[in-house]
Amino acid sequence: MKQHILLLEDDLQLSDTIKQFLTLKGYEVYSAYDGFQAQDIVYEKQIDLMLLDVKVPLLDGFDFLKKLRENGSEIPAIFITSLNSVEDVERGFSLGCDDYIRKPFALKELLVRVQSQLKKVFSTHSEYVELGDGFSFDIKNLFLTQHGKKIPLKTKELKLLALFLSHPNKLLTYEKINDTLWEYDEEANSGSLRTYIKNLRSIIGKEKIETSKNIGYMFVK
Repeated sequence: MKQHILLLEDDLQLSDTIKQFLTLKGYEVYSAYDGFQAQDIVYEKQIDLMLLDVKVPLLDGFDFLKKLRENGSEIPAIFITSLNSVEDVERGFSLGCDDYIRKPFALKELLVRVQSQLKKVFSTHSEYVELGDGFSFDIKNLFLTQHGKKIPLKTKELKLLALFLSHPNKLLTYEKINDTLWEYDEEANSGSLRTYIKNLRSIIGKEKIETSKNIGYMFVK
C-alpha cells in the first residue's frame, strides 16, 4: 500500500522537484502551496507524513502544524525551511514537528529522513492484527488467515482491509477509501467498492463494517 505525503512548499520549482523525486521512489505526493490548501488536503486525504515549508502564504507552516496538533492530529511532520536559527528549530520542535531540515538540502538526505519517519509510523502497527473468530490479518504483507488457513481475497479487498485496520473505529470517507484503492491512472468505481465491502462482510462479519450513508464506512473493532 502506497504511503501518502503532504508537501507544503510555495516554491513551484522546488515543489515539483521534490514531488517528482518522491513519486519515483514510490510515494504518493500531494502538493499544497499555502497553508489553507494543506489543511484541505489533510482533511480530505489519508496522509502518512507531512513535509512543511514555513514561509508560505495565508497560513504559515508553524501555525499550520500548531492548529493540527491542537486538534489532536499526530501525523508526523518534517519542516523543510530556510529558517535556520536555533530559535526557529526550537520553535519547530516545540510545535510538534518530528524532524527539521535546513535548506538547501540534498534529495537523498530528504529521502533518508522521510524513510526514517515512515518506518517509525508503520512499525507501531503490529504485523498481525487479530480480528476474532480465528481471523488474523498480516497488515505488512497483506494476507488474511483463519485458524492459520489463508483466505483468498482480491488485492483491492486486502488494501481496503488494511486501511480499515489502520484506522479502527474511525469513519473513512469515500474519497479517502478511493484514494487508497485506485492508482492515479485508474477510475474509482463505487460499484466495485460495494462489492469489496460485501465480500469482506461475508467473511469477517457484517457487524465489523458500518455504513455511514453518503459519507463512507467505519471498521468497528
